[in-house]
Amino acid sequence: MRRFAPLAAVALAIVAVPAVIAQSPGAPGAPDKTRVTGGTYAADSNHTMVVWQVDHLGFSNYTGIFGDVTGTLVLDPKNPAASKVDVTIPVAKVTTASAGLTAHLLREGKDGGKPDFFGPAPADAKFVSTSVVLDKDGDEAKVIGNLTLNGVTKPVTLDVDFHGAGTGMNKKETVGFEAEATIKRSDFGVSMGIPFVSDEVELKIHAAFEKQ
Repeated sequence: MRRFAPLAAVALAIVAVPAVIAQSPGAPGAPDKTRVTGGTYAADSNHTMVVWQVDHLGFSNYTGIFGDVTGTLVLDPKNPAASKVDVTIPVAKVTTASAGLTAHLLREGKDGGKPDFFGPAPADAKFVSTSVVLDKDGDEAKVIGNLTLNGVTKPVTLDVDFHGAGTGMNKKETVGFEAEATIKRSDFGVSMGIPFVSDEVELKIHAAFEKQ
């Protein structure tokens, strides 16, 4: 899979910067960073996901999703570099467009051997930020942290954009981010099919957080 796997995170965006995707007219959220207030936010698990993509045999890109992300985001608009994110991704809930492939990702190893991918009872993935670095214009950020996946922890850098902020339908202050990263699944002990299925996994994270 050409850039496949998680993170956790949702890993996830932490700073308020201009949105790259336009919101629908009249939507409660808008790419206005003055709407962001400091405090602790919880991941909206219904609207936060990690999308992974890998190259399949050089013919097409294949995509899957990790959803039901949980965790917290601590924001300080006056000092974005002090922001922190800690999210957990349930690998066992991975989904793809093919029931057969989804089952393959989570099946037991043949004859008691090591599973091809995650196995039937995979541990949750987790992303914990260690630093946030804004660019000189303050409109983009790199969120650096540790991703734990398949029992292996490696540093990962997320390229983050602010998507929007406002008051959600449940009357809670909400912030949203988009993030991207590329990892090598072999770094996390998931090497089945390389090089026919790419080692590199592209991650695209869509994250919403509600203020607590």
